[in-house]
Order: sequence, then structure tokens, then C-alpha cells
Amino acid sequence: MGISAWLCMMSCQSCNRHPHDYVTEVLDYVKLDDSFLEVATVADSLQVPWGMTFFDNKILFTEIIGNVKQLDLSTGQVSTLLRVPDVFTRTTPGLLDIVVQKDVKDNPYVIINYTAKENDRIISKLVRYTYQKDTLINPVDLLTVRGANGHNGARLMLDSKNMLYWATGDVADNTEAQDSTTLNGKILRMTINGEIPPDNPIPNSFVYAWGFRNMQGLTIDDRGNIFTSEHGDAIEDEINLIKPLNNYGWPAIEGMHDTPDEIEIAKHSSRTEPIWSWTPVVAPAGLAYYGESDIPEWENTLLLVTLKSQSLRVLHLDDKNQQVKREKVYFSKKYGRMRAVLVTPNGDIYLSTSNRDWNPQPGFPLPTDDRILRLRRTTETPDNYLKEDVLETESKKHNGKQLYASFCASCHKEDGLGVKGTFPPLKNAARVQDNDAFIDILLNGSKGKDTIDGVFYEQGMASFSFLKDEELAAIINYVKKEFGDGEQISGDNVKKKRK
Repeated sequence: MGISAWLCMMSCQSCNRHPHDYVTEVLDYVKLDDSFLEVATVADSLQVPWGMTFFDNKILFTEIIGNVKQLDLSTGQVSTLLRVPDVFTRTTPGLLDIVVQKDVKDNPYVIINYTAKENDRIISKLVRYTYQKDTLINPVDLLTVRGANGHNGARLMLDSKNMLYWATGDVADNTEAQDSTTLNGKILRMTINGEIPPDNPIPNSFVYAWGFRNMQGLTIDDRGNIFTSEHGDAIEDEINLIKPLNNYGWPAIEGMHDTPDEIEIAKHSSRTEPIWSWTPVVAPAGLAYYGESDIPEWENTLLLVTLKSQSLRVLHLDDKNQQVKREKVYFSKKYGRMRAVLVTPNGDIYLSTSNRDWNPQPGFPLPTDDRILRLRRTTETPDNYLKEDVLETESKKHNGKQLYASFCASCHKEDGLGVKGTFPPLKNAARVQDNDAFIDILLNGSKGKDTIDGVFYEQGMASFSFLKDEELAAIINYVKKEFGDGEQISGDNVKKKRK
């Protein structure tokens, strides 16, 4: 179970809905409008739990390194169901999402998605198993698509009829998301046997919708509306309402249709805007619909966990569940990066941390990471508690330090040392000392694949040309002051280079 599985707790609300549950530690309480939530650890010392699903008072979850495990919510016991032998993991590839067949009590199907290598080619596999006696047996390959070192997407979902949806990434290739004859950068729809349903919108095709970059969340509400969360490039992380045959724009359009080029494209070729977006980006990950009354303040919301902003975001939907009305944010940087979110039938919410992955943030991982946390309404009235986070005002975002924190620090780190082999360091870097080179890379981005001081870096960088000249100059000046030669430039320097 972990390092301190000694505390057995009973909810005071309803013994029928909340049987005895073991927790390792009560971490915090959260104040909502009229109630409190308890935040408790139910499992710890895990290796990057990526996907979670619920079956028979158990959470079945994946670890990115290749393990499928289950957490018994009655006893707190964690056991291994399967070790996937051919998982390829590096930074973001690995064993990713998992779903279990609905409304089947005995021996349901369990479907997983993972990256693997086929000779020198990276692939993304969809495989179905049968859950039997606390193990997974009888693997059946359902579908294989292109994989890559990044942008594999990979969320899975089953609807009420056990129709399977697979959110695939564009595998960092801008040639496929707009091609509806390919399977990357898409929402794919199939039967639980891996067959093309006869009522799919494109005959004899798995493709349900297209034009996506890298979806990390996929969920469905009680009306049948499908929602995704998607990573933007340098801007415009998205929440999308998925409809059949809709084109969501990537790579020609990113996020809202708010530039002259994007407006012109959408005028002549129908594209669908997100129902919510973020700039600066938050790195949205797992997504779940909350339709329960157990936490009335969050009823009819989308629950989103994030990586970069290290937060839980509660997105309140309108009466038709077609738009996001408002957003509330909790736990920013409190528990670190969070990868998955799950709502169980009794109204509990489970979050998984992702602090032992390739990109840990300052202060993490903790000795008990990675963890699965439970949120549950409590009748306790604690003396100390967390509140909703206060979002930064625009006036605080336009200085160099804050701009660097918003747009650069999650990759290049607060100390400017980057991530070896993925994001190059800024500290004492030659390109930081060269004003023209520094401005150029911010305006135009890079494709990566550079060798710096003998280390190969494969990760490209997005263009930040959407920022104003003065904002780019502020970032450059902060970086040069903190990590370089200290020489300062003005917005005019950027303006000349931009022209």
C-alpha cells in the first residue's frame, strides 16, 4: 500500500455510499462555498500513474513504465495485474490510458494503449485484455497507429453502449491532423472488438473528428456530450466539445479563431473553436465530468488536472453543456504535476500525481510520490484549510520574471538549467549571449535536434511571435540578467528583427 497505510476511516455521510476506506494520510481540507472537502492519500510510492478506471470498488491504473495495477478501495491493497513486455518509454511515451467495459460484472474487457517499437519504428498500440481473477489475460490487438517520442495523445473512453473512443496525437507531424484518411491527430470510434461501427460518420473509417494536436483528456457527460483537453503549442491549450465530422483546426488554426489568417481559413473551410482556452498554457491532462450531487458546488462541471500549472481546474458548464461559463482553480503547485482524474459512482474524486516523470517541477518529487489522492466531502469543520486559488491579474504578467515563469520555466526551469537531452540550458548558453540569435529563436522557434556541449537535444521550441515586442524584450532581459551576460535590449531591437 505504501509507507504508512495505517489509518482506516469511515465517512460520516453515508455508510452505504462510503464503505470503510483505507488511506495513508489526510493531507488537507478544502473550503468550498458551503462545504469542505477532505484530501487524502489512498496510494503512494507509484511510478507515474497515467490512466485510471473504476471496477468493482477498485481503481485499475497504469504506470508509464509498463505496469497495470489495481487499488482495492476497501482494503488499500495495491497489486499488479499485468506487466506489459513491449512498452517503449522515454519521456512521454509508455503505457498510457486504460478503460474497463461497462455494465459487466464478471470478466469484463480491459483496454489499454501504449507505445512500442517495431524494428526502428515507434507505434501506438490498442490492446484488449480480459479481467479474470485479479489478472489480465487473452490479449487481442485492436488497432495500431503511428507513434513517436511525443504527441501520442492516447486517452481512451467508453460510452454507455461500450463504443470505444481513442484520442490519438499528431505525433509531432503537421501533415496528418488535417488528413481525414489517416489515424493520427484524430478522435477514433470503434466497437469494443476493434471494428468500424456502421453508423460512423465516414463510411468504413474509424475517424470521428479530426484536426487535433495532442489530446491528454477525454470524457463524456450524462447527455452524451464528449469533451477533450488538448495541449497547444506555445499558446491556446484547449477544451473541445467533440462532434462528428468536425474539424478542430490544427495545425492551420490554434485555439480561438482570433487572427486574420485563422478567420480567413475558417470563413472558407468550416473549423470548430474550443469552448475554453488558456494562454499562457497550463498543460491540460486528465479530464472527467462531474455530474454528482455529493459536491453540489461542482455539480455539472468538467474536472481538469494539469501538468505545467500543477492544479485542479473546475470548469462550470452552461445549462446546455455546450460552453464553459467560468473556471475555478485549486491546489496550484501544492501536490505537483497531476496526470489523471477519475470520478467514481459514489461521488468521490481521485487525482494522480506525475512527479516522477521526465519533467519534475521545483520541490518534487516528494518521498511519497507518485500518489493517488482522494477528494471527498466531509462533515469536519477544520481549523486550517485550503481555498480556491487567486488567479494572477494581467498587470502582474508583464514583467520579465513573470513572463519567464509563464512561458519558459516549465521547460528550461527556474534555474535555467533545462532538462538534459530534451530542453537545452539557458545558463551561459551561446545563443543567450547573441542578441540576434536569441530574438530569432523566440520569433521563429526551432525544430530541435541540436547538439549542445556534446548533448543531443531532440525537443523543438514553438514560436513566441504572438507576444509583443516589449514582452519578448522583457523575457530576454530577464534571461540575460539571471543566466547570461546581463546585457539589456529594448522592444525596438525585437521590432527590427521581426520585420
